[in-house]
Amino acid sequence: MTAPVTGQAADKPEDAIAMVNKGLNYLQKNGKEALIREINQKNPDFLVGDLYLYVRSIDGPILAHPINPKLIGKNMLELPDAEGKLYRKEIVELAKTKGKGWVDYRYNNPVSKKVEAKSTYLVRSGDIILEAGIYKGN
Repeated sequence: MTAPVTGQAADKPEDAIAMVNKGLNYLQKNGKEALIREINQKNPDFLVGDLYLYVRSIDGPILAHPINPKLIGKNMLELPDAEGKLYRKEIVELAKTKGKGWVDYRYNNPVSKKVEAKSTYLVRSGDIILEAGIYKGN
């Protein structure tokens, strides 16, 4: 049984894990292209408040993003967070070396419109990385 995905401002680590696991289950049943399509079409299963699932190629480019479609196809590995951290590179390296885990960084919260601490949970599946992040406040 997975934890419910709440979408509240105080999302918990288990919410991000549950979101990624939901994506993995969908991927196993329906395939990569179907998962990418559903995320890009803002399927509410993969978008709850400020918690959402997105997909990155193992090489870096974003393949699916429900909040900002302008990111799709972009490789932003060299673009740092608000404090200069190359967290996207860290995500890809973690996916390649360990297959899953957490990466911390600072990012603009689309709900609060403020730069906040964020942690992203990621799992590699073949040539893609499924990711969901939680905001931790300032």
